[in-house]
Amino acid sequence: MFGLGLVKGLGVTMRHFIESYLYDRKPWEPRYSEEWLEKHQDVDGKGMYTVQYPEQERKIPEHFRFIPMLIYEDNAEELRCTSCGICARVCPPQCIWIERAIDDKGRPTAKPSGFWIDAVICMSCGYCAEYCPFDAIKMNQDYHLVTGDRDRDMFYDIQKLSQSVEYYAKLHPSDYAAEEQVRQAKEDAKRRAAEAKAAPPAPKAAPPVPKPKEETKAAETASPSGPDDLKRIEGIGPKIASVLQAAGINTFAQLADTGADRLKQILQESDPNLLNLADPTSWPKQARLAANGKWEALERLQERLKGGREA
Repeated sequence: MFGLGLVKGLGVTMRHFIESYLYDRKPWEPRYSEEWLEKHQDVDGKGMYTVQYPEQERKIPEHFRFIPMLIYEDNAEELRCTSCGICARVCPPQCIWIERAIDDKGRPTAKPSGFWIDAVICMSCGYCAEYCPFDAIKMNQDYHLVTGDRDRDMFYDIQKLSQSVEYYAKLHPSDYAAEEQVRQAKEDAKRRAAEAKAAPPAPKAAPPVPKPKEETKAAETASPSGPDDLKRIEGIGPKIASVLQAAGINTFAQLADTGADRLKQILQESDPNLLNLADPTSWPKQARLAANGKWEALERLQERLKGGREA
């Protein structure tokens, strides 16, 4: 019917208009209270609303991104940035410039002496943060950038870009937690490797006496004496380990015999957000090495992984 689409569109507009007055309206409460604003910004919110900026501001989601920032751990002089230049190479509008620092002998060092971003042409794509191998550059959420001189105030230098890791953790809590989990797993793996290398060699045991086939088969089918530490697998933290144990996966051998699709199903049924923290595709391969006691091969494999994914 001619004009039916126009009538439907006007109907949607009218419905939103009416819901603006009927949804969550109490005559004795102020129209633009914080509770009213928060409810209207919810996914299930109805009707149209007006944010009374700057007195009121919209709630910013965690993955909102704006101008990049440089992360430091303890003090602003010790940035995570190694001045590798990957962020500048992948930047689509080429708005990043880096100057590498040099030591007393004139040799380049793994730190920047200058770092600049032209915020006027930055498109906030996040490529610099995504490709940084050291988690040194992240996306800030500060959008209050009103200025009367953009050539002066929108050209960010290293001092203006530097932010503490605590500030980043406050803006992006889930991303920070996932990165810390991966970093802690790598540190634990290196510590275990160092301890194993420093430990005295174990005395050679006498060759085992061959067992009859019946006893060997019974030993293979018997259940393990106790659960393995699944957190030794790259990408598995305490929460994911408890989920796997609840699903009956307690040993490296059981994990190695479980397909990646089944592991994804277990995580999805427990908490869909777990799939954002890690990818179980490599877990069976890692678990097979751990079950066979091939720790050096497992460590070499984990050096190429980040959250269970190929870095």
